[in-house]
Amino acid sequence: MTHKILPISIIYINKEMLNQRIDNFMRSKFKSVPKSMIYRIIRTGKIRINKKRIKPHYKLKIGDILKIPPIKILCDIKNTFFPLNHSTNLLNRILYEDSHLLIINKPSGIAVHGGSGLNFGVIEYFRKLRPLNKFLELVHRIDRDTSGVLILAKKRTSLVSLHEQLREKKIKKEYIALVHGLWPDHIKKISEPLLKIQFKNKQKMVLIDKKGKPSETYFQIKKKFSSSTLLSIIPKTGRTHQIRVHALHAGHPIFFDKRYGKNNLDADIKNNHKINRLLLHSSGVHFIHPKNGNKIYIKAPLDIDFQNYLNTII
Repeated sequence: MTHKILPISIIYINKEMLNQRIDNFMRSKFKSVPKSMIYRIIRTGKIRINKKRIKPHYKLKIGDILKIPPIKILCDIKNTFFPLNHSTNLLNRILYEDSHLLIINKPSGIAVHGGSGLNFGVIEYFRKLRPLNKFLELVHRIDRDTSGVLILAKKRTSLVSLHEQLREKKIKKEYIALVHGLWPDHIKKISEPLLKIQFKNKQKMVLIDKKGKPSETYFQIKKKFSSSTLLSIIPKTGRTHQIRVHALHAGHPIFFDKRYGKNNLDADIKNNHKINRLLLHSSGVHFIHPKNGNKIYIKAPLDIDFQNYLNTII
């Protein structure tokens, strides 16, 4: 183990962070930092929200701008940088870039940001790669095991504009997934509320529960195979693990979903094919360009593993 000093960071609070206490938020984000240090930098005013000092019990609000000073953390050298092949793939996976946006086709298996034992994610990688970009933030997130379109904002005005489009449901995301079994023709929409829970071992799960948040996913059959179905999916809401949980609810979990899948079915497949990634891909996104107002459509092709597997069952 060694130490690393994280640079100053600015975080724009979104719905997923809403109502979290600042002390709890910092402790979850910086697990390697001693609790006493976190409370000290809050108490001494080094952490600012909207350029103001705050108390440890302050609850985050949408639109808050959180400024975090340089922090010294413990880090595991093995997890500090991406393996070379991942780094190279990220550079080759840029789908679109201008002075406002950077859009990539994220590989499966790479987190969008550091945390949960990883010090580097996509955002940290590009910040290191582009030190002259004074601003670079994630517009949205996709699961670590999901591949596909990921949008980064290179200007604060672009981030604010796209967050507004997300809130107003003006951004349309498209996904492709391969699920177990033959998807029924009549299931075109699932509107089941989703509740996120955390177990004692800190494992997070999303369940269908009437106390959960409203969620809506549209499904369209692209092709049926002998014992699986390729689906085109459009989530109208953006809940955590929404597509994966709704697919499971329909009785047709996504291939190789370690959290919401069917291990017995996946195990049989693994014996015959060298693939072990979640077969869920963010294939496209429609949005309005934050600067010129043009309608933009970005398409992300399937990676070679996903496509090769489909070729074996056609």
